[in-house]
Amino acid sequence: MSVWRDLPGQERVVEQLKRAVSGSAMTHAWLMTGPPGSGRTNAARAFAAALECEQAAPEAKDCGECPACRTVLAGTHPDVSMVTTENVTYSIEDVRHLISTAHDRPATGRWRIIIVEDADRMTERTTNVLLKAIEEPPPHTVWILCAPSPADVLVTIRSRCRNITLRIPDNADVAELLVRRDGLTPAQAEFAARVSQGHIGVARRLARDEGARQRREDIVNTPFRATNIANAMAAAAHFVEIATAEATASVEERSQADEAALRETFGLSPEESIPRQLRTEFKRLADAAKRRGRRGTTDSIDRALIDLTTFFRDVLTIQLGTGQELVNAHLAPQLTQYANATNPGHSVAAIDHIGTARERIAGNVSPQVAIEALMAAIIVSPRSTTPRSSASPRLTAPRPSAAR
Repeated sequence: MSVWRDLPGQERVVEQLKRAVSGSAMTHAWLMTGPPGSGRTNAARAFAAALECEQAAPEAKDCGECPACRTVLAGTHPDVSMVTTENVTYSIEDVRHLISTAHDRPATGRWRIIIVEDADRMTERTTNVLLKAIEEPPPHTVWILCAPSPADVLVTIRSRCRNITLRIPDNADVAELLVRRDGLTPAQAEFAARVSQGHIGVARRLARDEGARQRREDIVNTPFRATNIANAMAAAAHFVEIATAEATASVEERSQADEAALRETFGLSPEESIPRQLRTEFKRLADAAKRRGRRGTTDSIDRALIDLTTFFRDVLTIQLGTGQELVNAHLAPQLTQYANATNPGHSVAAIDHIGTARERIAGNVSPQVAIEALMAAIIVSPRSTTPRSSASPRLTAPRPSAAR
């Protein structure tokens, strides 16, 4: 069982990393890039496992069975640090801690490996602190940074890293992985792979969580509700409510668990009031939860906007008659109706408006305001669109459907 087994469709990347593990192309700083869902973190973890593998033969250093491979893949190896942030950006203190860790000698393995997820979340000041460590790392240290694209990392950093570019895997590759690894039926796996557009993590969640499928259906059906300005504003409110509900629930659950753990550490019962001398610790915990909530909400809304884009991508596919497979094939009749009531120009403009909304929210514009502007821009009525046929069919919102 190879450490590369969970990297579907990345044969070229696997070959590059295998050569590095064998010693023919090794370097001490790597930049893993690829679109969300391409498996950047999985590739970094698999690479770390192969580097720490206990097999003697260079060509066998990806067994996936030895204690080193298993602990790296499980996230418990003492020499491999998987670093992420629940805040909007990494702090300088976070990076200084990483640099200190990088100078520690390996405890059991050959390498001290530091994997930094979402390296694009580093500000310029923070990245400059990291630069020296990347430029002159200790001989036993390997840095692996993960980001959507090389352009998302400062040129001073990417020029000192070897870039590995992953691609979005084919739906068939993702479906095969879900069947093999997660025990899904072929039908469940095919549906999840298609509507997630090859995003492995999202596909797995959609296949297993009926609530997640229902929320996605509500999001994708939003354009059917935007038939006038009043309906568009209601649709915007519903959109934000759906997109933030999951993030809010997750943050609250995590916050309650963190507070319970902190109370246990200080010997406080669940009902006991917090002593004055400990309030600073609990306030720090609450502040972290707020930052985590802001990031979770932003990420959730951004993912919902990506799902909404698939609606107009499908409509445009129908309007242009390209014959490409629809992402939302289960909504084909309703999508065809919408396509006949609008024109390709409207579909292209809607996709542009969604991109603008994503940029505004990333720039700290209120999500409610950004989504209201988006919904107002995509209103469909006989007066605001040019139908492709002489009769504009009446648009009706279909009932949401779950994966079969």
